[in-house]
Amino acid sequence: MFEIPDYVMYVLNKLNSRGFEAYIVGGCVRDFLLRKVPSDFDITTNALPCEIRECFEEHKIIETGAKHGTVTVIIDIQKIEITTYRIEGTYSDNRHPDTVKFSHNLYDDLIRRDFTINAMAVNVSGELIDNFNGRSDLKNKVIRAVGDPSKRFAEDALRILRALRFASQLGFDIENKTSEIIHQYAYLIKNISAERIREEFVKILMGNNAEEVLRKYCDVIEVFIPEIQKLYGFDQCSPYHKYDVWEHTIHAVGAAVPKKSVRAAMFFHDISKPDCFYKDESGRGHFKGHALKSAETASVILKRLKFSSKDSKDIISIIYHHSDELNSKSEIKLLLNKIGNKNFFDLLNAQRADSMSKQEFCLKRLIKSDQQEKLAEEIIQNKECYTLKDLAINGNDLIKLGFNGRENGQLLEHLLKEVIYENLLNDKISLINYIKSLK
Repeated sequence: MFEIPDYVMYVLNKLNSRGFEAYIVGGCVRDFLLRKVPSDFDITTNALPCEIRECFEEHKIIETGAKHGTVTVIIDIQKIEITTYRIEGTYSDNRHPDTVKFSHNLYDDLIRRDFTINAMAVNVSGELIDNFNGRSDLKNKVIRAVGDPSKRFAEDALRILRALRFASQLGFDIENKTSEIIHQYAYLIKNISAERIREEFVKILMGNNAEEVLRKYCDVIEVFIPEIQKLYGFDQCSPYHKYDVWEHTIHAVGAAVPKKSVRAAMFFHDISKPDCFYKDESGRGHFKGHALKSAETASVILKRLKFSSKDSKDIISIIYHHSDELNSKSEIKLLLNKIGNKNFFDLLNAQRADSMSKQEFCLKRLIKSDQQEKLAEEIIQNKECYTLKDLAINGNDLIKLGFNGRENGQLLEHLLKEVIYENLLNDKISLINYIKSLK
């Protein structure tokens, strides 16, 4: 039933041969039961950290967190974490145990874990240890806290976001009592570092069930992104929209391709729409400048959540341009030049998700997106000029013609636009003659 890799079997057998118990535990067991290939393996044992080191003294060892019972061993370039059974003390910071006491009982280790689906263990013989009916919850697609959920979430508030992440990724429902406590204890997320919140938030967005999770647990998300509160129930008063701003937002997230920059952009693309709202004389709603305003608001939030500068730049670029129409080949070239190929195609995917979350007649916009994508691909494949490096003339050529300094860059940008708009051929002689005519 469990095809445990050789290097993991080696570790289990090594510990067993020294008289210790050893089990693979947690997420890898869950993934096995879901018929998925685990991304990594964790082992739990009654061997103490010093005994683990002795067992694997011929291998490279990383002192991951020996005081908490974890030792990382390198086996055939593979890292594997081995942790001593442990009992954890109080969590005064709602994140880390104040004390850790080692145990000789596997049950003590499993009962401290977050959810039943993550509290199963398997030994070298393939025997499943399932004290909390995790296998049944997997079968029934349920996320359930181990024991008292209020205790589990008070111990570590990150588990709240992990519950949402698993529900989003696996398409599972969160058990009623566990869900109730998540809503009650959501405020504890404020005690979690921005980096850890960001990691779980992105995983929530990337899940196939993201839309439903965002709908059911918006009160949890607003703990670290309070800006979404103004989106709830905000009537757009627009013939293009059938949902309020929040419902449109989460539909767009669900409709988007599962790429981090696209889904994050969809989450934030209308974050400032209510701030830009006005009605015309007929009562129709308008949101002039909302793309720019949303990009600015998103920039502040992304910085607060410690997104990398690259990720932030990509996400903000999509938000800023998500309402662009791109009605000509020249406009496509200009945008390819401005935001790069990857972001351009991500933008088209974002615009598709946006269209799919509006009235049915807006689905016609998908045809235009497909045409824009095809045209962009042809531009790239045919190596048409849309960047300075594609231009048939460069800064050295301008210096030879008597130009220097800042004016060189400005002139090259001017030439590029003239070529993109097809007012000039991208031919060195033609460009030089045009430059001479400017003197």
